[in-house]
Amino acid sequence: MTESMSDGAGQAALEKPAQEVRTGVLLTMRNGRPFGSHVPYVLGEDWTRAYLHLSRLALHTQHLLRDPHVSLFISESDRPEKNPLALRRMNLQGEAIRFTPVAADYAAIQERYLARFPTSAMMFGFSDFSLWELRLQEVHLVLGFGQAYQSTADSPAKWLHQKPEQKK
Repeated sequence: MTESMSDGAGQAALEKPAQEVRTGVLLTMRNGRPFGSHVPYVLGEDWTRAYLHLSRLALHTQHLLRDPHVSLFISESDRPEKNPLALRRMNLQGEAIRFTPVAADYAAIQERYLARFPTSAMMFGFSDFSLWELRLQEVHLVLGFGQAYQSTADSPAKWLHQKPEQKK
């Protein structure tokens, strides 16, 4: 098993499912327990940022207003001919903040979001919807059985192979 992936290989491995799969499971905290919601997303320039367009009326947004800790789980689609353990998947963890229209790159992010989800244009006019930025600190990327890697926002291009903890 490899100890790590090259700088570009990790980003490339992550981009394939991120481009093909337009929705992920947003995990927020509800009464001390994880709560999952299916949400459309746009990744930033690398995996350390993701953007969601959420209604404040939704339960997951209510949770974020109380506790910004979040996880976004993205997995390629299951197909009968594929081993479910071989599905590419990633779990991104961090914190969410409301992304306000006065942010320097708000217009660019909105444009990218609308390019990916053109039917959401109308919702940008609704007062209860806002863009949210996920500031992601860690990612766990699984490329198949025995191929699990981790990276942190401190070194987002460095991908270390996940090893089980050794018993002493």
